[in-house]
Amino acid sequence: MSDVADELARMREAFEQPTLRLLHQQHAPLVLTIFRLAFGRDNQPVPTSRLHHQVETYLGELRMAGVEGLPTGTGRELCLTWMRRKWLIRANAADGDGEVYVLTSSAQESLEQARSLARERATLSEHRVATIVSAFRRFNSEANPDRTTRVTLLNDEINRLRVERDRLIDGGEMPPASEDYMAEGFGELRSLVSALPSDFARVEEAFARIRNDIHDAFRADERPAGELVDDYLARIDQLTTATPEGRAFEGAFPLLRDEDLLGQLRADIAALLEHPSTDAILSEADRRELRDTVKLIRAGLDRVLVQRNRATATLRSNIESRDVNRDRELERVLRHLEGRLGTWYAATGPRATAGVPLLAERAGVDHLRERFFDPSEERVPPPLEPVDDTDGGDVSWDELRAAGGPSLTDLGDALDTVLDPMLLPGPATIAELFDSLPVHLRRPVEVIGLLHLAERRGLVDGDGSTDVVTVRPDGSTRTLRLPTVLTRTTHPDDPDLPEDAR
Repeated sequence: MSDVADELARMREAFEQPTLRLLHQQHAPLVLTIFRLAFGRDNQPVPTSRLHHQVETYLGELRMAGVEGLPTGTGRELCLTWMRRKWLIRANAADGDGEVYVLTSSAQESLEQARSLARERATLSEHRVATIVSAFRRFNSEANPDRTTRVTLLNDEINRLRVERDRLIDGGEMPPASEDYMAEGFGELRSLVSALPSDFARVEEAFARIRNDIHDAFRADERPAGELVDDYLARIDQLTTATPEGRAFEGAFPLLRDEDLLGQLRADIAALLEHPSTDAILSEADRRELRDTVKLIRAGLDRVLVQRNRATATLRSNIESRDVNRDRELERVLRHLEGRLGTWYAATGPRATAGVPLLAERAGVDHLRERFFDPSEERVPPPLEPVDDTDGGDVSWDELRAAGGPSLTDLGDALDTVLDPMLLPGPATIAELFDSLPVHLRRPVEVIGLLHLAERRGLVDGDGSTDVVTVRPDGSTRTLRLPTVLTRTTHPDDPDLPEDAR
């Protein structure tokens, strides 16, 4: 029986990956075009608002050009959809100023596949066969476990190079490389260089996943603190060997940081671009792409190191927060509970119980102030208008006092006199007391003061209300209705009232 079922399952799993989902969706050419124009070859981060605007601009230009079957929705909605399908990542900008979009490694692989298919396909050539043979030979000489075989391979290579060197020194012929040979070589170089951004992005995503795992594990708090610390300290020590991407990066890291090797690479690129056949083979964009290879390597390496440092910082901050803040807070709570238990034990019997809720009650807060007073935001009051004092005339103190607020001192003395239990009963209500006051204490504003003092002294409200006549400073009157407020709670005929007070 054939393995067609197992092979079909593997192919279906491959087509579920974000790379092939992007290449086989309905709008794949449009999405890849937008990604190519917006992010460039080296996947530079793009601010979120700018990408939203760019997507809407590109779609508008295509509609004006008569292109049909375009996706609907705003630029923001389309970008969020691409994020859910794992073609975009939204992260904080390196300078901390807002958020940016970055292409995932899957999206970059899809772009590279589309670009390679868009180029003219290379045919079988001498250069390709020689490259394959040379790669296998070098691989075998570095990985063969037999010492004698490895030495033999190295001697053969040394002899071959020595013979070629001596031939050139003796003035041997130097056949020029054909244009087809150069075109094939540059095509392979472009293919290798164009795969670098997606390779670096894959390593970045691996470190980002580790950082998120660290954060989620500490937030979940499902394991003891000591176990979490031991686990993630061991993981951070083996950070670059925990995933295939990390192991690959760890192996390539010494080469990527070798300044002599990068200088040699830069010199080889410059020499190849100065070759006489280069102008007929490479466009200006291709030349610029190859010339920026070292810059591309440095930028990718820096992004990977930033992600690795973020993972380390996340682990450190969680450990410090757990060891200092939470432990101190828990210690304070336990000491407080211990003190309260001691107080409770002292006032209860040996078999007493107390119900303790598992969770604290919610605080009933109707409104929380969101903004506080800021003097700098207040408007300056308008300047005072100049007043001519000569036209105002003389105003006496009594006239000013008559236009002011209630006379609380005089009203309080009158009310205290009425409430004195050793005196004969006076007015039974606040209204009667008000009617008995002098004219200067029967202004409309004095009613408010008298009621305020009655409330302060805890007088009891009675039933109904009573009308009182107030006198303004100019002699005019106004009738106000006051609630019935009793100045005494006993009746004159009450036997409990003293004889001299009846």
